[in-house]
Amino acid sequence: MELELVRRDLLYTGKVFDLVVDRVRYPSGAEGVREVARHPGGAVVVPLFDDGTILFVRQFRYPFGARILELPAGKLSPGEDPARAAARELEEETGWCAAALEPLVTVYSTPGFCDEVLHLFLGRGLEISPRGHRREEGEKTMELERHAVDEAVAMIARGDLRDAKSIVGVLLTRDRLAAGR
Repeated sequence: MELELVRRDLLYTGKVFDLVVDRVRYPSGAEGVREVARHPGGAVVVPLFDDGTILFVRQFRYPFGARILELPAGKLSPGEDPARAAARELEEETGWCAAALEPLVTVYSTPGFCDEVLHLFLGRGLEISPRGHRREEGEKTMELERHAVDEAVAMIARGDLRDAKSIVGVLLTRDRLAAGR
């Protein structure tokens, strides 16, 4: 490791993340501070219908004070398989299930201050869940939107789709479809 850990202080333990402050020593001998949000990771699914449309959720995001268009996603439980979490979140948030979940990519969401790892999947063979959606309290006002892949790409270019995980998922889905997979 390039930095030596001198001291770690756990400042906050929360529902979504923990916050630690590390005192570190550089190879030069100088010391510094690193603040890290510890996150269990998440799973994201690109729900792709046979007609080439993607199912999105529009939900209120408190930090921005706005309703944001996103792909269905959620936090991993400790030790949870990311594909299982993706399937769970798709059903909970949208009321749809995917017959197949294909891995797209694993990404670091914000490596400058957070250790969150997101696992993205392409969901195909969509069917309505017999159980419907089972949204948590903060998700009850979610709205569902379907957009063609090309329109979603145009939304990225216009700045109408700004959520990073969703942008990655849309672009990789476009590329996979263009490659005939």
